[in-house]
Amino acid sequence: MVDIRRAAVEMLKDVLENKNFFSDVKIRQNQYNAQDSAFINMLILTTFRHLVFIKKTLKKFVKKKFPATAVNGQYALFLGVCEVLYLDTPDYAVINSYVEITKQMADKYVAGFVNAVLRNICKQKEELKKEDSGEFFPPEFFHILNQDYGKKTIQKIQKSAMQEPKLDISVKKDAKHWAEILQGQLLPSGTIRLNNNGKISDLAGYQNGEWWVQDFAAALAVKALPDIKNKKVLDMCAAPGGKTAQLLNKEATVTALDISETRLAKLKENMDRLHFKAQIICADALEYIKNFHEEGYDAVLLDAPCSATGTIRRHPELVHIKRLKDVDKQVELQQQILSQTPKLIKKGGIFIYCTCSIAHAEGEKQIRAFLEKNTNFKIIPITSEELCDNAELSEIITPEGFIRTLPYHLQNYGGTDSFFVARLQKES
Repeated sequence: MVDIRRAAVEMLKDVLENKNFFSDVKIRQNQYNAQDSAFINMLILTTFRHLVFIKKTLKKFVKKKFPATAVNGQYALFLGVCEVLYLDTPDYAVINSYVEITKQMADKYVAGFVNAVLRNICKQKEELKKEDSGEFFPPEFFHILNQDYGKKTIQKIQKSAMQEPKLDISVKKDAKHWAEILQGQLLPSGTIRLNNNGKISDLAGYQNGEWWVQDFAAALAVKALPDIKNKKVLDMCAAPGGKTAQLLNKEATVTALDISETRLAKLKENMDRLHFKAQIICADALEYIKNFHEEGYDAVLLDAPCSATGTIRRHPELVHIKRLKDVDKQVELQQQILSQTPKLIKKGGIFIYCTCSIAHAEGEKQIRAFLEKNTNFKIIPITSEELCDNAELSEIITPEGFIRTLPYHLQNYGGTDSFFVARLQKES
């Protein structure tokens, strides 16, 4: 197990020092079998979910800051403490593994220190576990949340965001049927929620293209569109293609635009499996708009580049690598794209703007500013009855008619990602 634990140390360091998504970093897991890959995944994500308390615990035993030459010992301790407190790995296995890893990645003196710290934590682990109050957000992440939410709401967000999410899928048709076959939970909107206990591609219906992976909240943007059968629709920032698949499933004529060739290759792979066809364009959104001289689209869906802070349940590393300045940077880019988007939409056309950000600056505030500058657009309020047959989703509809999901919404079903959706119409 030492080799895969060393890989975990290297991945953890990569994420925290280089501010990379763990989902991007873990591609290197391809060299491991499914069992080892699953262990690395569980170990790192659990560490991120409890890193605030892990750091607080280590301060009791580590009085000096690790020098640069010994920093790998610090990352080894993060993972070691996680295993001791949260994964119930035998103490001897944790100590032996991370001491050996530290010898390899630092030196025997740092390894000796890691050995002493882990032994002391193992002796006190039961007392330490009782001290954990469920802290998830480090101080820097509170700067983002404090812009828009009160203390009680942030506490609810933190508690729900700590929960490990299940797997959500969208199906082409007959959601009830597939919920029964896959033994999943049918959510009010038609999304199916599964216990993710195996390889996704081995599940019934996947290879035949009957469904695709898509979070409940992310699926709401297309559900907010009216009848688009045979309508010309542009999906901006489309990869990896969940919303493109939804649009095609509603029989629209779809153009899928994205700047990343790699991500578009994944989109095409998904469309081929699902037996869907879309026009796929690799281009920068602003360049595409600049050179656009055709008749406008009947509908444009912009899943805008954003801080991704709404996906902290699935990507708990984000609370440790995202700062308020990251939100501000994305706000500027969104404003640039939004300022040019109107020329893409024909008169009477629908504009769906959405982001997987928890920050209002990237959602509600962005759309209010857009409407002030574009008086020929109006809000078409979204209702919960459009999304399901009853008012069960009323908690996610704002007074203005936007969708705003938060991690503690749909708590009876296990929560959800944070997402924002606005529906506008071009009047002239």
